[in-house]
Amino acid sequence: MKKLKLLFLCTGNSCRSQMAEGWTKYLKGDQIEAYSAGIETHGLNPNAVKVMAESGVDITNQKSENIKDYLDLDLDYVVTVCGHAHENCPVFQGNATVVHHGFDDPPFLAKSKETKEEKLDCYRRVRDEIKSFVQQLPTNIIK
Repeated sequence: MKKLKLLFLCTGNSCRSQMAEGWTKYLKGDQIEAYSAGIETHGLNPNAVKVMAESGVDITNQKSENIKDYLDLDLDYVVTVCGHAHENCPVFQGNATVVHHGFDDPPFLAKSKETKEEKLDCYRRVRDEIKSFVQQLPTNIIK
């Protein structure tokens, strides 16, 4: 069976799309070839790396990629994980279906928190929401 090629897209490819790529490789690697990219590249968020490691998923070898590097890849699906990326999603070659499933931005949520642990809890919540979404792939994105 051919693996689905799926790209997670967000603004900076530092947190949400990175977690989604990591979860997909970890949970669905036998079915889905996962990638992630951003409209911009902001580097890998260390708190995203930390909370993913807490769940046994190592994303340290992933890097922040720009969407321009994926425009010619023959993708099956592009999942935008934030509103900005969805609104600015470029046109892809081939038959890629764009699906939007937004998640809260952990760095933004963490700004209002006092302690490091409270800040990390923002990342943990979104990490767990992304895991739940990935566990239902690909049936939850097929139209």
